[in-house]
Amino acid sequence: LRDFLLVYNRMTELCFRHCVCNLNYRLLTGREESCLDSCAARLVRANHRLMGAYVGLVPALLQRRAAEHGAPAGPSGLPA
Repeated sequence: LRDFLLVYNRMTELCFRHCVCNLNYRLLTGREESCLDSCAARLVRANHRLMGAYVGLVPALLQRRAAEHGAPAGPSGLPA
């Protein structure tokens, strides 16, 4: 949960700094809103791709770590 909140806060700050230019108005302009939408979508897609790669690598990393420590790996790839 902490990591998720850190990613969310970083994304919010990055997109805000990139897209919001004028703080004189209470509401976002159409241009700012579309910039924020595309910025957030781009970062969410990138995060999904990274998480997909991470999920694909975890079993191999766990098996290698188990082999290094001499513990037999269970069916889920975790050390028994």
